[in-house]
Amino acid sequence: MNQMKRLIGAALCGMLMVASAGAATLKVDKARSRIQVDGRSTGHGFTGTLKDYTAKVSGDPATMKPHTFELSWEFKDLKTEDKKRDAEMIKWLGGGSPKGSFKFIKTWEQDGKTHAQGRITIHGVDKLIAFPFTVKKDGNWVTIDGVATLDYEDFGLPIIRALAVMKVDPELTVRFHIVGKV
Repeated sequence: MNQMKRLIGAALCGMLMVASAGAATLKVDKARSRIQVDGRSTGHGFTGTLKDYTAKVSGDPATMKPHTFELSWEFKDLKTEDKKRDAEMIKWLGGGSPKGSFKFIKTWEQDGKTHAQGRITIHGVDKLIAFPFTVKKDGNWVTIDGVATLDYEDFGLPIIRALAVMKVDPELTVRFHIVGKV
């Protein structure tokens, strides 16, 4: 009986080691990476750049398939180069220190492109999103690029209006270019 327990324990340990051997962690280089949000309002567009965030990324270095991609941020770190707009954004999000997060779930191939699905949480609302992305490797450097579209109304946020004529389109485009070393 003891020998059977040891064999089962050894087999489980071996399976766990094999399962984790294929994963490599990506150390994100924030200086070479960027995460941006493009918005449109009546008469003009604007871009917000996420200046700080926490990213945990791992995947199979042979196939370049992701195992994990977790991103978390504080909206105070999303800068549009307009301090008044940035302050209004925090108020619009409910004030305080609003945070957001994304957690990868799966990938698939469709029409010759790789797509990802994950859960994004903004304003306390959790939604499934899907988007195309690419991964390229050059030596130990890996670059992940993608674009996702969000509708801020889906997160319980009101349409932004000012002066009876200005309106911020609820559709936002999130562009990411993540660069790191394996």
